[in-house]
Amino acid sequence: MHDDAPAGPGAEVAPGAGAAVHPGVGGPVAPAGPGAEVAPGAGAPAAPASGAAEARPAVVPGGTDVRPASGGDDKHPLIAIVGPTGTGKSDLALDLAEALGGEIVNTDALQFYRGMDVGTAKLPVAERRGIPHHLLDTLDVTQEASVAGFQAEVRSVISGIEARGLRPILVGGSGLYVRAALDVLEFPPTDPAVRARFEELAASIGLQALRERVREVDPVSAERMGDERRLVRALEVHELTGRPFASYMPQREYLRPTVQIGLNVERPLLHARLRSRVEGMVEAGLLEEVRRLDAAGLRRGRTASRAIGYAQFLKVLDGDADEAWAIEDTTVATRRFARRQVTWFNADPRVSWFDPTRERLTESVLGALEAAPPVA
Repeated sequence: MHDDAPAGPGAEVAPGAGAAVHPGVGGPVAPAGPGAEVAPGAGAPAAPASGAAEARPAVVPGGTDVRPASGGDDKHPLIAIVGPTGTGKSDLALDLAEALGGEIVNTDALQFYRGMDVGTAKLPVAERRGIPHHLLDTLDVTQEASVAGFQAEVRSVISGIEARGLRPILVGGSGLYVRAALDVLEFPPTDPAVRARFEELAASIGLQALRERVREVDPVSAERMGDERRLVRALEVHELTGRPFASYMPQREYLRPTVQIGLNVERPLLHARLRSRVEGMVEAGLLEEVRRLDAAGLRRGRTASRAIGYAQFLKVLDGDADEAWAIEDTTVATRRFARRQVTWFNADPRVSWFDPTRERLTESVLGALEAAPPVA
């Protein structure tokens, strides 16, 4: 299956280094800055929809206000833990699930892939504290994720958890997948035959001429989109619907009351964490994992084969690079990915930010959740 919308931060397929910590979390915020990279498909940050939660002053120690947006009639607001890779989202999710009686729902697009464990920092079963985890290992490496398909599946999983009287705890840093789970989000249709025709056109006329074709029907997308795949998608959507692809870009409107908890640390610390993390993955057998997945068809997967770490170590298998180069290139790519993640989540004023290096993080987050008004 193909994505029905841009893959968001992580389309390159892994996030990274951060902007400064947010107000109320140990320091002033540094804007992403003009040089910051925007997550693929993000474009300009969307304006909050009417009625969406606005940023407010801190109401509890250790974090910003976590009052959920209005709308919906569930007993508790939905909880999502977001932010760049390497900030401890999985550990916090486990703590909250234990404290609140919850189950964990994955929103990291790469952790959908079976066998991609070491290189995606997928939490081993033995470290999950007996807490059920959902939407892990749902795809083979030769398959493509669909944001629209994920949206239907994740909402079904959330309903099932709540039907058992438990709290779903969403966790992951794939921005568009998070929004597909949380927000009112419309996906345009797709037609493989139409897409194939525009892919053939792209191969014959080249990227710049393809962009000009898109500009004729969707000038906003022509300016925002940098790669052939997404330009082809823009032409496909216009032919099928008569609407520009840009008209499907989401507003910030929760489907139901939701609290987003963001984790981030100062950039130098995050860079050091990411370097250590990549080195740890290599020690844990990343090269051997890539070798196994290569035998299972990794190179046939358009997304999985380009994932950060996997693409680099495929070059090692081919003899085109050594391990030292792969470690360095993976580290640099992960930092860039993290920067795009930070840019994406910073653009959402509804995220309440916490510094995971501060003591009593879980208690601070639980206090913030308790301070949130009950859902009507």
